[in-house]
Amino acid sequence: MSAPDCTLCELPTAGVDVIDDEGNEFCCTGCRDVYETLGDVDVDADAVRERRQGNEDESAADDTEVPVDHEATFLEVDGMHCATCEAFIETVATQTEGVSAASASYVTDTVRIDHDPDAVSTDDLSEAVSGLGYSAYDRDDAFSRRQADNMATARLAVGVLVGMAVMLQYIVIIYPTYFAFPFYNERTLEYLNQAMASSSGTYFFIVIAVLTTVVLFITGKPILRGAYVSAKTRSPNMDLLVAIAAVSAYAYSTLAVIFVDSPSIYYDVTVAIIVIVTVGNHYEDSIKKRATELLSDLTAVQVDSARRLVGGGESDGKGSADSENAGETEEVAIDDLASGDRLLVRAGERIPVDGEAVAGDAAVDESVITGESMPVRKTPGDAVVGGSVVADGSLTVEVGPDATSSLDRVAELVWDLQSGNHGVQKLADRLATIFVPVVLAVALLAAGANLALGNGVTEAMLVGLTVLIVSCPCALGLATPLAVAAGIRDALERSIVIFDDTVFERLRGADTVVFDKTGTLTTGEMRVVAADLDDGLLRLAAALEERSAHPVGQAIAAVHASDGAPKDAGAVSDPDAASPAVADGGVAESAEPNDTLTVTDFESHARGVSGVVNGVEVVVGHPDLFDERGWAVPDEIREAVAAARDVGRVPVAVGRDGAAEGVVVVGDELREGWEETVTALADSGVEVVVLTGDDERAATVFREHDAIASVFAGVPPEGKAETVERLKASGQTVMVGDGTNDAPALAAADLGVALGGGTAMAADAADVAIVDDNLDSVATIFELSRAAGRRVKGNIGWAFCYNAVAIPLAVTGLLNPFFAAIAMGASSLLVVTNSSRPLLDD
Repeated sequence: MSAPDCTLCELPTAGVDVIDDEGNEFCCTGCRDVYETLGDVDVDADAVRERRQGNEDESAADDTEVPVDHEATFLEVDGMHCATCEAFIETVATQTEGVSAASASYVTDTVRIDHDPDAVSTDDLSEAVSGLGYSAYDRDDAFSRRQADNMATARLAVGVLVGMAVMLQYIVIIYPTYFAFPFYNERTLEYLNQAMASSSGTYFFIVIAVLTTVVLFITGKPILRGAYVSAKTRSPNMDLLVAIAAVSAYAYSTLAVIFVDSPSIYYDVTVAIIVIVTVGNHYEDSIKKRATELLSDLTAVQVDSARRLVGGGESDGKGSADSENAGETEEVAIDDLASGDRLLVRAGERIPVDGEAVAGDAAVDESVITGESMPVRKTPGDAVVGGSVVADGSLTVEVGPDATSSLDRVAELVWDLQSGNHGVQKLADRLATIFVPVVLAVALLAAGANLALGNGVTEAMLVGLTVLIVSCPCALGLATPLAVAAGIRDALERSIVIFDDTVFERLRGADTVVFDKTGTLTTGEMRVVAADLDDGLLRLAAALEERSAHPVGQAIAAVHASDGAPKDAGAVSDPDAASPAVADGGVAESAEPNDTLTVTDFESHARGVSGVVNGVEVVVGHPDLFDERGWAVPDEIREAVAAARDVGRVPVAVGRDGAAEGVVVVGDELREGWEETVTALADSGVEVVVLTGDDERAATVFREHDAIASVFAGVPPEGKAETVERLKASGQTVMVGDGTNDAPALAAADLGVALGGGTAMAADAADVAIVDDNLDSVATIFELSRAAGRRVKGNIGWAFCYNAVAIPLAVTGLLNPFFAAIAMGASSLLVVTNSSRPLLDD
């Protein structure tokens, strides 16, 4: 009988005995604590989406169950930019034969499609979703991504170049016929008027019509697509408003060229609307792309091959780097591994898949998976997780039943959460749901009233067209992207990368901020924080640990790597008791360099290291190692070790010639300014929560801080994601983390913030990355979001004030399309000027 799954995160509970009072079983105490604190919350994804979008009328999503033989395929979709795009892509995907469900997110440009692999392939899915300007491809297909970027640039170039050709004809030939330009004499103006009225003028208008058609249907293709999608899904947005104005001016002008002698054409309006809005959107996209270039140094952590032992041999188990006794090995792809295969993993390498150690002895760093800052010693019989790193020694690992990696499961969980992370409906689009029907109704009423008053069809159409043009689609269309681009630009200047244009809107509604501990509130680096022993013995210990690859040993060796000296660290039970010299990692000026010390008989043990340094036998490690060797350990040293461990530090005893003489305490240092950051957030009304994979003792300092509402420790990655989902049920939730183990939680949150020192997967799952690793920037992001909100509202406010004056003038016929276009351009220029100002005053 298989073991039940964890009540919180659904991981197996085999070999774990964590049960609450109601009989619920958990994979760890961290999941139990989360469940007991937050309660049995039934997370309704549809309700979360409805709350985030602010759309009370949104119909419930299809809850069709996915057949067990269906697999999930994740595609990147270029061209999604609003909530209506998500609904359209999902509809198109689910109409494909063999597809049972689809979930799209324009925030992450990701769609998850559950399908029967025998009925429809990944290529078929890409082909089905692609169309109408959308382009779907594999997430790892860099070539397709570059193609999409190049196509967007080409569309813009066509619009600008062809648009300039159209506008040049207007400036040189057409506008002078509307007005007596002072630099044209009377004879020239008369010639132009005659030419425009002749058959040559008709051909001239046809040429302009063709050029405008190129701009409208090539450069404006994404806008027209967005308008079509919004109409099809009955969700009016800014694309629809912009398209109506551009297409109306184009249609009127084309009909005038065909049916009217000496027509007034307004192709310039079409060109101006399409090019201005496209340039505004391209500017926003280019700012975001330039920002993401700062993250190119992040390192991916997944592996695609393994070193398999031929014939199932075993390693020598002694941690030898060359493993001469390990037998013959072969390099194989991860996909070719089968349950029972034996893999050789040396120091510094990642364990490819989950399994069991069958030979060897090594310290394994599982922080990328669990968030636990300390390596764990693995010996034969211990379970190991794929994606973790062998810090020292080597292991022979037998592949587990599923031949899968915990790291790969984390990656799939991230993709799954990303595809379900639906975007918010932007403010301008929400306003458009009301404004578009009103503008259309006013235009039709104005045209109808003119017909009723006996005016001609042409005049009535002209009034209706003027209303549509003067409705300022450019100003409204630019209001959000330019303000957001200004926010992204200002964030970039502060080494903050914004990945998605909904960040600022989502931040303004944040109710809870969840911080990871290791690498986020702490530096994530092991350092000596206290040393209660004489400097001579510390030098011997440092020389011995230089031969060790264990992070704790490296931290001790680093103490004597520069100048300065650790002095008494007194009460090692105090995590902040280390002297400045210890914290800075220095040594005494009188101390000799470690390379003058000779180390012989070095040996690595499960609980420490031993060896002979300049003829002195030295042991560094857990008191149990001293006991095993029959060395004396004074009670005060045992008490100091226990006290340091109680506050989440890693204490090691140091001794020579048969007795322990002192204690060195290694720990993960708290980040400078962490208290100011959490306090500022708490003071602004945001609830602060700390979520960590470390054990309870390592989180003590946060539990005691007044600004932190809750602390959940010992929580695995899947449990972190589920914790965030439960917090989201009661309000907008922001997750701040740095590592791969945080990626599922970052993706699950309403908004994820990754610190720049983290992994590529963390950055991929986040909406914001802080490149310079400055925790203070978290508060800056909130300030920028509020400032961007004020800028957007200011831009939209100006656009509506303009419309309140201009639309009545258009309705009464006091404003023709030409002057409407000029007024529209002036309004757009004001929005551009307003958006170019810095959001924050430094």
